[in-house]
Amino acid sequence: MKLNYFAKLVSNVGRWMAATVLCLCAMTFVWQGGFLSNTAAMASPAVNSIAAADIGDQVQEKASKDAGRAKNFIKDAEEKVKETAKTNAAKVDRASDDGSFVERKAKKDAATIEKRAEEDSARTQEAVNNTKNAVERAVDSIKDAFN
Repeated sequence: MKLNYFAKLVSNVGRWMAATVLCLCAMTFVWQGGFLSNTAAMASPAVNSIAAADIGDQVQEKASKDAGRAKNFIKDAEEKVKETAKTNAAKVDRASDDGSFVERKAKKDAATIEKRAEEDSARTQEAVNNTKNAVERAVDSIKDAFN
């Protein structure tokens, strides 16, 4: 099954958003790690676990917030694709009054576009959830390592 232009766009945007969330989380780990190189603080394991817990909570919160934003963006893109498909089908309907082959084809294509937009949106949102969950699991395992 070949994806049309809008479905490819939604799919690609979703993949990029998921990759962006993952990269942002990785950069947050690296960036926060550079400021925790105080050797006096490293002598006490209690301080390490508290700092790791705080950073871990911040990363998990950021991952959840970014995932929510990505999902909203994906939903908006899906709605715009559906709206465009309906608009195009309505234009063809207005242009042809006799129920021609072109009109039926346009309505069928609009329905197919809407269905694929929903499927792509669902797959992309699932990928965002999987990425967020992977980040949260990684943070939890790092927290556990410090405890």
